[in-house]
Amino acid sequence: MTAARRPSLTLFPPDESERIVGEACRVLETAGVLVENAEGRDLLAAAGAVEKNGRQRIPERLVRQALATAPSRVLLYDVRGEAACDLGEDRVHFDPGSAAIHILDPETRLRRGARTEDVIRLVRLVDRLPHYAAQSTALLPSDIPVEMGDRYRLYLALRHGRKPVITGTFRKDGFAPMREMLERVRGGAAALAEKPLAVFDCCPSPPLKWSDLTCQSLLDCARAGIPAELVSMPLTGATSPVTLREAVVQHCAESLSGIVLHQLAHAGASIIYGGAPSAFDMRHGTTPMGAVETMMIGVAYAQVGRHLGLPTHGYLGLSDSKRPDYQAGLESGVGAVLAALAGINMVAGAGILDFILTQSLEKLVLDHEACGMALRLVRGIADRGDDAVSLIGDLVTRGEFLSHGHTRRNWREELSIPSAVIDRGTYGDWEAAGARTAEERAREEVARLLSRETEPALPSTTLAAVREVMAAEARRIGWTLPD
Repeated sequence: MTAARRPSLTLFPPDESERIVGEACRVLETAGVLVENAEGRDLLAAAGAVEKNGRQRIPERLVRQALATAPSRVLLYDVRGEAACDLGEDRVHFDPGSAAIHILDPETRLRRGARTEDVIRLVRLVDRLPHYAAQSTALLPSDIPVEMGDRYRLYLALRHGRKPVITGTFRKDGFAPMREMLERVRGGAAALAEKPLAVFDCCPSPPLKWSDLTCQSLLDCARAGIPAELVSMPLTGATSPVTLREAVVQHCAESLSGIVLHQLAHAGASIIYGGAPSAFDMRHGTTPMGAVETMMIGVAYAQVGRHLGLPTHGYLGLSDSKRPDYQAGLESGVGAVLAALAGINMVAGAGILDFILTQSLEKLVLDHEACGMALRLVRGIADRGDDAVSLIGDLVTRGEFLSHGHTRRNWREELSIPSAVIDRGTYGDWEAAGARTAEERAREEVARLLSRETEPALPSTTLAAVREVMAAEARRIGWTLPD
């Protein structure tokens, strides 16, 4: 058997990525980057950056030094310490997008504020869907104090799920308790650094700015051995040039500035070259994540990231529709396939609607099928060592296809089998089953999956230790942590 050739997608010729990196370096040397964090400015100054008009001019040598120490591979492990994600080269993994503030109510079919029980249901559902390699803190519950938002989401993900978690901080005081919960699960700081359980998103503000919070998160991640994920978000014509190529250059400059800060804090720390850029719709003032131009920017910057030898991340496979309808399927399916063909290592966006404001459990189940199809696509067409001429001759001579040994041996390897949310029956079968839509079938699948009993994600002693950290945070602001 000969390994299948992996289909792939690139948007630039091979030498264009290096041209973009060179231009991004010149942007950092001339326009510079605004760094609001004092510690970050001090690190840059000590390394040779020059401040001018309040902006840090970063010489190209610092960029090249930082790239030389950033690892090309990031391994993530689940709560039990088992390998879950291998981020690097063209290996593709999917996770839900974050962080929505609404949930699509399955009864009213309208969005409403997310609550704690919605977050728990989402975490439990993702755990039961194998094409999602990681959890994300995908919903922000509205029934808790604002000060607890970042750490409480992580607490729920650790308490109710097993997969590694893509997360992030909303406040500077959030990192310490979040790190401590991760350490309690893993068994200490050294064990967490050896087997990372979470990735923290760190988002520069376009154009070319690191806020006090996001810069601090970068530095904290580097020193704690927790992988950081850069999420640069240029908006074409609004906070970046309107042309796609130049938006990719700005994305590169913002990301390179983050890599420099991160590696200055701790050389060799793991960092992921990611983002959530968007084309900007001048008619509505919206950021359509389902636009093909948005997807093109994502594919293009991932090509630059691979050229730099870094693990990549992207927001694809999501939709701006308000329901899991045809538009949602079109935008999400195309995005999942493009991301897989582009070899993006961590693809966020499943379940997301409405410009990343709303999460839908029904769409999460439907998107799981799109992710499965995308993963099957990039496995390619294998040469199983058959003599096609004699095989076809034998099949034709016998008039035997369904029962032939070749068919029985190979059909499950060749054909991916979707869940019941995908209808492949006859019209009569569909009619007899109630003539249900995909959204209706997905609603039933959500209920079925969540009805399954599972063992607790964490041992009772570990859960108690994690809860102790969260309870202490609650007491600090005068809140009682729910059971």
